[in-house]
Amino acid sequence: MLRFDIVDLGLFRHVVEAGSITHGAERANLALAAASARIRAMEDSLGAALLVRNRQGVTPTPAGRTLLAHARTLLADIERMREEMSAYSGGTAGQIRILSNTNALTEFLPEVLSAYLARHPGVSVDIDERTSDEIVGLVAEGTADLGIVSGTVDTGALQTFPFREDRFVLVAAPDHPLAERDSAGFAEVLAHDLVGLDRMSAITRFLADKAARIGRPMRLRVQLRSFDAVCRLVECRVGLGIVPETTARRAARGMAIRIVPLADGWASRDLTLCLRSLESLPVFAQDFVAHLRA
Repeated sequence: MLRFDIVDLGLFRHVVEAGSITHGAERANLALAAASARIRAMEDSLGAALLVRNRQGVTPTPAGRTLLAHARTLLADIERMREEMSAYSGGTAGQIRILSNTNALTEFLPEVLSAYLARHPGVSVDIDERTSDEIVGLVAEGTADLGIVSGTVDTGALQTFPFREDRFVLVAAPDHPLAERDSAGFAEVLAHDLVGLDRMSAITRFLADKAARIGRPMRLRVQLRSFDAVCRLVECRVGLGIVPETTARRAARGMAIRIVPLADGWASRDLTLCLRSLESLPVFAQDFVAHLRA
């Protein structure tokens, strides 16, 4: 007889989405030992393995994938029930799960989130940074309520809305050989030292993939946590940087840097909202989508 409770299902979802029992336990606010014991008890109750464990982490078995699909549905229904019932006590408690690429996360979301959350004190927002390709798949699977991706990505059957327009540009110190160019190709940029975000960030993984496709390594000299910090190190002649144009123009007002357009087509970053179905979202999440579109 299956004996899974809501904590079990939430933990299992977190473990699969994190690819690790350790990180899944952290997301579920459980001690590692307690989380491991719950997963083992679930497998014992089912009589089958739910996870394949290896040095890189965990992946779901066929039984695990089936459980994950049901867990996501049940947890979403419970979240929606909580939101609808809270209306009777005058509340609007709920959580919105968002996946965003680096550009939207750093340049556009902070301001719109601030305005929305000020009007909805009972709502919390969980944001995870991923590449656009990853986001489309995860939103389609139900991992998140909403994704913000590059407009060049194939979103398949997902419902989409325009969000913002931006593009990636090259930033260079004024005396750098590329600083006075009208434009530069990414292949040319790869011949020089670079300053960028940490290697696990979505944009760094995106650029590394582009570099691999043309058979050139990225000479990433320094890894930082913000685009503003990248611009500061560029000003100090540590290397070139690739940042959103909005960041570059803001930084150029107070730093000695030059902005050079990238000639590659992928540098254009029309951002798109993607979701499975607007009507299936809780009312407060629908309101958030309307806020983003406005």
